[in-house]
Amino acid sequence: MYPADIAFLPAHELARRLRRREIGARELLEHYLARIERLNPTLNAVVVFDAERARQRADEADAALAKGPDALWGPLHGVPMTVKESFNVAGLPTTYGYTAHADNRAARDAVAVRRLKAAGAVVFGKTNVPVSLADWQSFNPVYGSTGNPWDPARTPGGSSGGSAAALAAGLTGLEIGSDIGASIRNPAHYCGVWGLKPTWGVVPQAGHELVPVPFADNIDIAAAGPMARSAHDLTLAMQVLCDPPTMYTPVGRVPLAWATRGTPPARLRVAIVADDAEAPVDAPLRTALARLADFLRRAGVHVDEDVRPVDSAEAHAVYLHLLRAATGARFDDAAYAAALERAPRYSADDTSYPARMDRGSTTSHRTWVQFDQRRDKLRQQWAAFFERFDLLVCPVATTPAFVRNERGERWERLIPVRAADGRTLMQPTTEALFWAGYPGLVGLPACAVPLEVAPAERDRPALPVGAQVIGPAFGDMDVLAFARWLEDEYHAFEAPAMAWAGAAK
Repeated sequence: MYPADIAFLPAHELARRLRRREIGARELLEHYLARIERLNPTLNAVVVFDAERARQRADEADAALAKGPDALWGPLHGVPMTVKESFNVAGLPTTYGYTAHADNRAARDAVAVRRLKAAGAVVFGKTNVPVSLADWQSFNPVYGSTGNPWDPARTPGGSSGGSAAALAAGLTGLEIGSDIGASIRNPAHYCGVWGLKPTWGVVPQAGHELVPVPFADNIDIAAAGPMARSAHDLTLAMQVLCDPPTMYTPVGRVPLAWATRGTPPARLRVAIVADDAEAPVDAPLRTALARLADFLRRAGVHVDEDVRPVDSAEAHAVYLHLLRAATGARFDDAAYAAALERAPRYSADDTSYPARMDRGSTTSHRTWVQFDQRRDKLRQQWAAFFERFDLLVCPVATTPAFVRNERGERWERLIPVRAADGRTLMQPTTEALFWAGYPGLVGLPACAVPLEVAPAERDRPALPVGAQVIGPAFGDMDVLAFARWLEDEYHAFEAPAMAWAGAAK
């Protein structure tokens, strides 16, 4: 059953209705713009608008369809969508939340945006991010703070937080985000939508940049991918974003063939990791994963809840070092000098987040290569794991969406986690990066899927709870097939009450 308000329809259904001329592109665009006028003052999800150019393009889409199906632009013909603020759209600002770049206007579209437009999408705005795309909250001095449509006092996640909030609230038809530290998967989990971090290197990242980067596709760990209200939309978007299918290599982009097994869901071998000492997981997430395991077993899936693909402590240590090396490469001279001064102050056995951050941000090439060799060993262990299992399911983060706290540094902000042993831990928000790096370190595809809406409790309202489905390198299509099956057979999109209230006005 599709929802009553057309704004909540998945993009593939919007595209179908547009092709059949059951609704016009201009009419659909105006419907989203009207919802934004009602709901966005509370959420602040969409922060850059290009309404007039979008209206012109929507009119052109309607005129083309009036000529007949042969005039169809592509599979997204007339579908209104927004993009994460960090993707360049010609004529619109790209700031990464920095006031110093508030007047920066992109000269041309990012490659991904260009492909979405070529497929017929009508891009009408951009969605909010944290400063430097470096937080699981989405606030910055240029555009302000974004709230979660399930509870505006809570974070929608980050760094693609505006993207997920806009999707969940029915403010856009489709989105594209980027992910180096769960920046697609985390907001999808917090807001109850779907998001794919593809295999590293398959979606071009040229134009996802604050200043031109000659080799944007070469940024370590970082990936770009679609976000949507349906796993079916992710599949459609990946066909567009990877047309033609290629992957980045040291010699440039080369043709790609997906490593698709095509195993029916009931014959899959699925491992589930619901908790880990490196980043203990809150009770609602563990409960949701246990329910998923029961469902999968009833469906005939082989489920193993005891196996681990790699050593958790090693994976966490290597990920944080290489993550911070990748992000530290963008430091200006003053920030790099400050980190260089701090790094020697930590003892060799200090594994705190600040210590790992400063050491990684200022790493020598020799040390980077040593960590990269450790990553290669982990990559081999993952490959061996996927000889025994088809997929792994695990948390994206350690809790549902937490109350916004924009004071101090990320590692100073604490969130309550009800651990498996019954204790309530006050966990630094950065600890959950463990789950971000689990597949991200070695470039594996990981799809965030909503599992349920956890019921309201004394200390929090009803909130969505999700997980990530991880597959072997270039197994994106099998990951998406499983996500589509879960959506069809287990849990489909649920709109937050706030969004429905906005629809009723």
